[in-house]
Amino acid sequence: MYFAALLARTEDGWEASDTELDDVETLSDLTDLAQEVSVDEDTVLVYIEQEDAWFGILRVDGEEDPRIYVSDASAAARSSYGEILLTDELLGREPGAGDEIAALEELVDLDGTEDGEPDGPARPASSSATTAASATTDRTATPDPDADTGSDPDAVPAGPIGELGILADFGVSEKDLLTLRTDALTEIADALGAAEVLEAVR
Repeated sequence: MYFAALLARTEDGWEASDTELDDVETLSDLTDLAQEVSVDEDTVLVYIEQEDAWFGILRVDGEEDPRIYVSDASAAARSSYGEILLTDELLGREPGAGDEIAALEELVDLDGTEDGEPDGPARPASSSATTAASATTDRTATPDPDADTGSDPDAVPAGPIGELGILADFGVSEKDLLTLRTDALTEIADALGAAEVLEAVR
């Protein structure tokens, strides 16, 4: 079960609304949705939750690049809504790496030969297409290096990922964010002083 809500900051406090994500397919779509409810280009938080599995926060401040935090990347990767937040940049991959891998898979038959070529030993995929980039930048959550991701170098690691300080200026510290699990939105709304307006739309 999914739940999504928008919290928009105004001069009089926060305004809350629930939202449907049926027409949202990309991060750009989600960012546009947030900017549409922004008041004077003030902060808008988009909260997405899959019950008992993961939650994600998208923060949009005017025309600035959106900031993202996901509580469990591997769980979110199994969700169509989670995939919206798990960009190549957030995962530390080269932009377009996923498209390149998909293109290679289409070119190579199951026996490892390319279309039109005789059968032969499987040809290894390009290392540039299968090697993920390294660690995230400062103030971002780094997935557990000991987490079991199997042999797939492009597997999404378990654990939190994204900007840990995404809500620090609103009173939710990095440590607080990492400890949030179920019903995280309630605790975030309490910290923002938006519990009452949120309850009205839940």
